[in-house]
Amino acid sequence: MKVKALSRSQASTQRECSGDLRQHHRNLDPAYHPLQRPREYTRAVNAAKINRMFAQPLIGNLGQGHQDAVTHTAISRKSLLPLLSASTDGTLRLWDLPTRSCVSSINAHKMAIKGVVFGLDDDFYSCSADGTLRKWNISDSMSKIAEQIKPDDTWQIPGSFCSIDHHWTEHQFITASDSSVQLWSPERSTPIQSHSNLWGSDDTVHVVRFNPTEPHLVANCSMDRGIGLHDLRAGSEMKKMILRMRSNDLQWNPMEPLNFAVANEDYQAYTFDMRKLDRPTQIYKGHTSAIMSLSWAPTGREFVTGSYDKTIRVFNLIHRNGFAREIYHTKRMQRVFTVNCSMDNAFIISGSDDTNLRLWKARASEKLGQLTSREESAMQYRHALIKKYQHLPEVKRIYRSRKIPKVIQKQTSQAIIQKESAERKQANRIKHSKPGSYKFESERVRVVNKEIK
Repeated sequence: MKVKALSRSQASTQRECSGDLRQHHRNLDPAYHPLQRPREYTRAVNAAKINRMFAQPLIGNLGQGHQDAVTHTAISRKSLLPLLSASTDGTLRLWDLPTRSCVSSINAHKMAIKGVVFGLDDDFYSCSADGTLRKWNISDSMSKIAEQIKPDDTWQIPGSFCSIDHHWTEHQFITASDSSVQLWSPERSTPIQSHSNLWGSDDTVHVVRFNPTEPHLVANCSMDRGIGLHDLRAGSEMKKMILRMRSNDLQWNPMEPLNFAVANEDYQAYTFDMRKLDRPTQIYKGHTSAIMSLSWAPTGREFVTGSYDKTIRVFNLIHRNGFAREIYHTKRMQRVFTVNCSMDNAFIISGSDDTNLRLWKARASEKLGQLTSREESAMQYRHALIKKYQHLPEVKRIYRSRKIPKVIQKQTSQAIIQKESAERKQANRIKHSKPGSYKFESERVRVVNKEIK
């Protein structure tokens, strides 16, 4: 006679921790759980509270910072570790992120550094207001003392540089000066191409950025409040639009290269589709002063902004509500001039006017280090609960609550009053005007003053 018996391993009935704790096998039939939704809602409220209780975004400073204000930072597109920072006193510093220590300090230029960027190989470039552009080697910078570090190459122009960016796949880099936009090759002492008087304007171009996928497409921001697209292959202008105020930074989306984000002087950030520049695809609000820097996460779903109001904000493209997911600030942090996202999408690096570089978590309540399987499953369960019940008032209030300085709270409330007043005034114009004499214009349409083709 054969008898079939069920057999289970001991590991399937025990928890991962040691002891006599056993796994609880529950019947998930809804008929046995009449109060399932109220229990889940209570757990969602508790999960939102836990998320805010463990929100400690600041990890710490990088070393002793600089001797003057930190204006630019750069992260390698191929590696996680090296971080490059530049100061207004003309010094460059190379940092090791895991130890948060300074690897090398270089007296690179005599005046303020206007841009830094990593190359494709073991090199990086820096340009300054003194009209010099220099190429450096990472291995040489780590192996010598500051007085012995020499640049591999040096280029000189009559004016001053304003911005620099390196090509994503080729050994070329582009710069913007007070007179023109130049395309360079490391093998040549003079520019390959030089473009001046773009769109019939002599205004200075202060930001240039290569497109990640189109090798000959360059976007630029100029002092006449313009944002333009330039084709290097044909050597001609493509499109240009004039905004209400000047843009301080521009970055292409690394995952969707048709789109780019702009940091503007009017306290707002905009995302544009390069195929249709007559209006932004989304407006991102919250800052109470000019946005100085912008950086995309490597996933292309979020970007970080640093502002003159001494705060850092993280915006999410998926939610499309135009408000920040996170707001980072400290008592000692001053005006933020530069922000960067690490290539593993786990950290944010900021440089500010108080000479310090700070390292932040990309997700404020996330635990650093390795998670056990039990911790990871509990964290995923809490996130799923918050996502399921985030539309309910109590969960939404707790999950979105942020402590911000009183000055910013007051300025935000004043901005809300001004916006409501403007909307009320516009509604009154439409109401008391002749039919068809006054047309309603959305806020996105009013952003772009003029489009030049």
